[in-house]
This record gives sequence, structure tokens and C-alpha cells, in this order.
Amino acid sequence: MFMIRAYGRRELAQLYFPHLSPNSAWRCLHRWINLNQELCRKLNGLGYDAQTRIFTPEQVRVLSYYLGEP
Repeated sequence: MFMIRAYGRRELAQLYFPHLSPNSAWRCLHRWINLNQELCRKLNGLGYDAQTRIFTPEQVRVLSYYLGEP
């Protein structure tokens, strides 16, 4: 069961892409975020930017709403 909590960006990315290396998984998740303009706007409103290292629980909640649970 997926828990809403703070996640490192690579940690969260690997939940979505477990078959990829941490760096590749992050690149894929980052691409998914950037392709969804509404998701990107919501995350930016919550303090997300490309340099974010840790996703807050609220950011994880928004990600899982738009992308589904990993």
C-alpha cells in the first residue's frame, strides 16, 4: 500500500519506474511532470521546481492524484 509522506525525488521515481536506475527513473518522472501542464502548475504552487530534492507529502498527494499511485 502506497503511503503519502515525504519522499526523495529518486526514491519516489523508483516507485513509479522500479525497473530503471534511480537517475533514469527520475528523468522519466520529471518528463511526466513536465508533460502535464496542470500537474506542473499545481506542484509549482506548492514550491516544486526542477531543483527540488524532496517531495513534501502534499506534493506527493498531488502527484498521485494526477499520475495515479505507483
